[in-house]
Amino acid sequence: MKKLILSMVLVILGTMMLSAQRGSRGWGQNSNYGRMYNPKTVETIVGTVTAIERRVQDTKMSQGLFLTVKTETETISVHLGPTWYMDNQDIQFQKGDEIRITGSRITFENAPAIIVKEVEKNDNILKLRDNNGFPIWSGWRKKNTGKRMINR
Repeated sequence: MKKLILSMVLVILGTMMLSAQRGSRGWGQNSNYGRMYNPKTVETIVGTVTAIERRVQDTKMSQGLFLTVKTETETISVHLGPTWYMDNQDIQFQKGDEIRITGSRITFENAPAIIVKEVEKNDNILKLRDNNGFPIWSGWRKKNTGKRMINR
């Protein structure tokens, strides 16, 4: 009986761990995508959200939230993070929002893009990565650290 209960517990724990890994699959710092973040290319832009998209950009990644932002000089793809994390934040985005983005400028699929470190909307700042590009959501489910927003 003890062996049966122990086996069931191990199966449940294994399933939970696998589910947690799938949630941010491909968005971690050590993934191919995560390694694209370069602290040397960090910049800040200000613009207007012209489109919001939820998509899986790679078969090795879970669904992510992406914005198209128009600045004075360009229209650029802005990569926020996995939708399961973004949906649990106080800041949500709509077309027409004026935002300030700080992040690493990259080339993604032959076009300019920014992997977001932090985004500001209406004097609220949502931090998504640390200075080295390490995602705030890594371990978020385990630690239950809550929302990472600063009110100004």
